[in-house]
Amino acid sequence: MESWDDEQLERFRRDGFVVVEEGFIGADAVALLRARFEPLFDGRYETGIRPDEVNWVPGRDPDDRTRQICNGWKADPCIAAQALSERTGRLAASLMGWDGVRLVQDNCIWKPPGAKSLGMHQDGSYLGYLVPPEMITCWIALDDTSAEAGTITYAAGSHRWPRSPENRGEFHAPPDWLAPVERARPTADELQLVPLVVRAGGAAFHHFNTFHGSGPNTGSVHRRAVISHLIRADAHFHPEHVDPVYSRYRRVDDLAMDESFFPIVWTRDGRRSTWLEDLPAFAAPAAV
Repeated sequence: MESWDDEQLERFRRDGFVVVEEGFIGADAVALLRARFEPLFDGRYETGIRPDEVNWVPGRDPDDRTRQICNGWKADPCIAAQALSERTGRLAASLMGWDGVRLVQDNCIWKPPGAKSLGMHQDGSYLGYLVPPEMITCWIALDDTSAEAGTITYAAGSHRWPRSPENRGEFHAPPDWLAPVERARPTADELQLVPLVVRAGGAAFHHFNTFHGSGPNTGSVHRRAVISHLIRADAHFHPEHVDPVYSRYRRVDDLAMDESFFPIVWTRDGRRSTWLEDLPAFAAPAAV
């Protein structure tokens, strides 16, 4: 797909997310990305650069934890090719009405059979180190998804709720993954949980205040995803508030975001960080 239709735009405005059930990326791209997960999570980085966050290490962490890596694009050019996709950036910007986007962070998520949940949360709760504190996320499935396999689940319409405070303690394998959204739900609103069921290569885009998380994988299949978190191209660091990981890239006396670490993915006037031209390119997916 190259653009959104009116119905998809209305779904995003109404629900805080929009789904592409299949074919957002092609089968060849799915296979290439899936093949990169084992070396990436095994600590074999093609570029020699460790990702910014490695939340699961074999032998260190329990096998029943959902595996997560943040900024795998720095370690693997194949992951970078998708996380920094110009088409993804353009489609994300059009949903938000922005003139351009840059990547603030990617995620590689791997939930094997038996893995525990990821707690419900709003991405916006963690964006205080940015000006403006806004983001849109593109989530791409590398395996067919199902509710029993712990797919990402959205709370429809929750992007209109108040923003919840930062809560890092209930993210990895919490005892009750739905507790944060239950606490945050306004009394007058009904909780509408929507598990994302798509084919491998399908995708979803969600607003930074839309509650989302995923239950345990009680199925027999693996569930892998590549995720791009995109912010406005003109975003900059907050002068006072900091993030424990990503504010390390803030230069002294300079709030600008360096394109070496937060590359420009797409702008309306055709701008893109020049070094992205060296990334491998995936063939365009067939029209769906």
